[in-house]
Amino acid sequence: MLDTAYLMLGSVFAYLIVLVVIAEGLGELPQTGPEITRKIVHIGAGNVMLLAWWFAIPRWMILVASAIAGIVALVSYFLPILPSINSVGRQSLGTFFYAVSIGVVSTLFVPPHFAFAVVGILVMAWGDGLAAVFGQRWGRHPYQVLGNRKSWEGSATMTIASTAVTGLTLGGAFGFSLEVSLIAVAVGAIATLLEAISQWGIDNLTVPLGSAGASFVLAQWLLG
Repeated sequence: MLDTAYLMLGSVFAYLIVLVVIAEGLGELPQTGPEITRKIVHIGAGNVMLLAWWFAIPRWMILVASAIAGIVALVSYFLPILPSINSVGRQSLGTFFYAVSIGVVSTLFVPPHFAFAVVGILVMAWGDGLAAVFGQRWGRHPYQVLGNRKSWEGSATMTIASTAVTGLTLGGAFGFSLEVSLIAVAVGAIATLLEAISQWGIDNLTVPLGSAGASFVLAQWLLG
């Protein structure tokens, strides 16, 4: 069983390596901006939590992987080793918080509540990632919250994507129902609010923790 877990963990690391290589390659293209390549990694990396759930990877393995990813993120913050993860001097430790959030939700929810850990990470990956892409490219109606400049288009994307991944994840775990839909809508709204008010890249910590925690509490109330 442990050998199988190691094999699955190796598959996850292989997936991440391929993802970073692809992002680095795209980063060399003149028509691809650095923010787009970072979001490719941001969204793609979040899927490792889904793979860990499907492959039943033990929590301690996820924590080790989270620690390694955190170290790589810190090194990349100061040195130009992986531009697709961070740029030198980029005033945000968001990628580091990303790795930390995986470790924290895994500690809290893996096992036996793996689905809620997946919700937290996928909301951050797909919700926050797509919000940034849509907001920067098509955001035409800006607003500010606590000094954070956002767009209504980006926030709407955050809400829709977060609601969708929450509904699909919990629906797969507990069955699709009205209660699951209500939880998904609530988590989408909470995630959007947290993303709007968080600064310095800490939304990569507040969004997954808030989304995972909210989905867990609401599920205990509505699903029993």
